[in-house]
Formats: sequence, C-alpha cells, structure tokens
Amino acid sequence: MNTLPINIPPTLKITQEQFELLASANRDVRLERNATEELIIMPPTGGNTGKRNLDIEGQLWLWNRQTKLGVAFNSSTAFQLPNGADRSPDAAWVSQDRWDALTPSQQDTFPPLCPDFAIELLSKTDNMEPLRKKMQEYISNGLRLGWLIDPKNKKVEIYRPNQPVEVLEKPTTLSGENLLPGFVLDLQLVFS
Repeated sequence: MNTLPINIPPTLKITQEQFELLASANRDVRLERNATEELIIMPPTGGNTGKRNLDIEGQLWLWNRQTKLGVAFNSSTAFQLPNGADRSPDAAWVSQDRWDALTPSQQDTFPPLCPDFAIELLSKTDNMEPLRKKMQEYISNGLRLGWLIDPKNKKVEIYRPNQPVEVLEKPTTLSGENLLPGFVLDLQLVFS
C-alpha cells in the first residue's frame, strides 16, 4: 500500500462521532479535537522527548500501582472533556471512584471526563502558548492539578483551580500534593 500525504485545512470541523471514527482508523496518528470541533494533528516526538515522556509516565504508573488510588494513563489516551474537546495529555491520572463511575463502554472509548491530574511536556516541536491554553482548558473542565514541564529551560508551571499559575525555576522534584499523596516526580532525567 502506498502512503500519501494529506493536507487538512486548519479549521476543519469534525464531530465527536467523526473524530472517534478517524482516530480509530488512524491509531498511529496523534489526534486531538478542540472545543470548536477543529481537528489537531500532532507530530510525533523526537527521541529525547519520547525518553522524557516514558520516564514521567513510568514514575506516575509506579506510584499508582503501589497506592492503587486511581488509574494512570499515557499520552495515547484521549479524554472527551466536558466542553466537547478531545485532549491527550502526555500523562494523566483519574481517581478510582471517578473511573469506576464510568460504564465499561465509556472506559473503552475516550473517557468522557477531564483527568484529575495531567502533565504536558514541552517538546522541541511545541510552542508554549498553545500548551498553556491547553492547561487552562483542563482547569476549566475540572482538572485539579496540572504540570506544564519545559525541560529546555528547566521550568515547571503548576496549574490549580482558582489559583494563579505557579512557576518553578529548576526544581529537582514535584509533589503530587494532597491529590496524589506520596507521589514525587524526580525531574533528574526529565531535565537531562
């Protein structure tokens, strides 16, 4: 089978049902959909970003496996936010009670909820402003804690509901606070 490039108009509108069909038919393509039904195609990450993502996901997964307080997700998971957007954080976590409240069908598709916790990692191909808007979108849709990590500048922006964004310069660790008790993200490999 020959592959052909596809040019998608930047303002293409796509419904939830169309998005699910498109994503299902193109599992190797990272897709998102914003609240105004515009399709967003994200390029694959480079090696360093992939390495950093896996380290972050692994630390979250290990903490969650030990505590069994919820469900952890990697960057392949799209969540259907209350505003209608379909977003895929680089790592996410949902409390067990919220996850259990979903039907098996809802758990099998794009879970119709905003994660309780999400991490976005700035990659070489990303721009900071769209990621900041995405973090604000998560907060507006019910996110309880979010981290936007900039490995190049060794900065982290911490997002919490009804609070100004907190910016940390060169932190060595991040605390999951009361939401993720005992979770501490070691930033050594993320910043290297």
